[in-house]
Amino acid sequence: MSIIKNTLVLLVFFAFAKANSQESQETPNNYSFTVEEAINFALENNYQAINAKRDIVKALKQKWETTATGLPQITGTADYQNQLKQPITPLPAEIAGGEPGTFVPVAFSPKQSANLTATLNQIIFDGSYIVALEASKTFLDFSENANNKTKLEVRKGVINAYGGVLLSQENVDIITKNLETVKENLEETRKIFENGLTEEEDVEQLQITTLQLTNQLNSAKRQTEIAINMFQLALGLDLATNVFLTDNLESLAVKTIDLALPAQDLTLEKSVDYQIAYNMTEQRRLEYKLERSKALPTVTGFVNYGTQAFDNNFVFFNNNTQWFQQSIAGVSINWPVFTSFGRKARTARAKIAWGQAETDLERTSQEVRLDYETAVNDYQLAIDTYYTNKQNLELAERIENKNQIKFTEGISTSFDLRQAQTQLYQAQSEYLNSMFQVITNKAALETVLNTPNYLSPRND
Repeated sequence: MSIIKNTLVLLVFFAFAKANSQESQETPNNYSFTVEEAINFALENNYQAINAKRDIVKALKQKWETTATGLPQITGTADYQNQLKQPITPLPAEIAGGEPGTFVPVAFSPKQSANLTATLNQIIFDGSYIVALEASKTFLDFSENANNKTKLEVRKGVINAYGGVLLSQENVDIITKNLETVKENLEETRKIFENGLTEEEDVEQLQITTLQLTNQLNSAKRQTEIAINMFQLALGLDLATNVFLTDNLESLAVKTIDLALPAQDLTLEKSVDYQIAYNMTEQRRLEYKLERSKALPTVTGFVNYGTQAFDNNFVFFNNNTQWFQQSIAGVSINWPVFTSFGRKARTARAKIAWGQAETDLERTSQEVRLDYETAVNDYQLAIDTYYTNKQNLELAERIENKNQIKFTEGISTSFDLRQAQTQLYQAQSEYLNSMFQVITNKAALETVLNTPNYLSPRND
């Protein structure tokens, strides 16, 4: 018995452990990302990306909804009437053998009746329906292009947020290292001052630098928390989730440098902004076409089949109740002959809106070209600035190191050292920002070029 009991306890324990393990895997609290992994994750989980996909599904449903209106429509009706007070028609009494000049009340219809009817309607010709089918396809193209734009914006947002976190973390590390160095200098200088070998001003200058770096460090840590929250939001993660970035700012910046990218020619038709503006132009053209089609006749056909039963009592579920059949077929033509020039005004208004959309398309074309030239210039400038700031940082480090040695040996003053340190800190900050600008400016250029070219799956 004890062996069986122990076995049962072990089985329960392993089952519970497995359940907990599955639960922890389904609801992870920790994520680790490279920049590409972060982009792929965001394309599936970002809030805007999710809704953009839903817009495509909605457009597909709307397309079928429009198509279905031109397909056979069958409706069924069931009517039941109970005349609580039957209508009476007076008839000359002489018909029933009564006295001439008098009337007898007669009820012509039974007290209760039931009617079952099925009707099939079919559009034979409708110009508006033909235009609506074309418009539904244009709307689907618009939804797919909007989804493409959302993907590009999500990608750019993730890259910017990823680089922002790396920039903040790297900034914290550098300030921490600078603060440790300054504190060591301050401690050594304070001991030298206590021995009467230096002036108090040297200590005070280092104290000023220490306080400034301490304040900068606290601010940098808070900025890092905000940057991480922005990154989590870009990915569609809960803000309580722990995220870890595996890329390094400098290696990512170097990997991002692509001298061939600014040389790529702009293909206007590939620009998602141009595609969306073109979709809007097509929609306005179809609206104009729709108004013109309303001058054409609408032809519809119908067939119905019904059955009726009558009685003074409710006998409609009895097997011996007699039901009377009926059926009608017909064609209806509806032709707007005169609308007091209302249709003409609507058509003219739609044509004006079409012209406005074409003007907006031309404006968008020029804006895309300008955005491309600006993005190329910003990216090239970011690369040049990166290399320049890298050299400046190396020079600033050498200058600060020389002044550090001179100050230790008593050759230079604390003011000279502080000036060299300030120059170094400025060079470090500019170098970090130049790497960040290379990353973000390349993402901006790729967005204008629609690179990568995200395509939405067509489910026609």
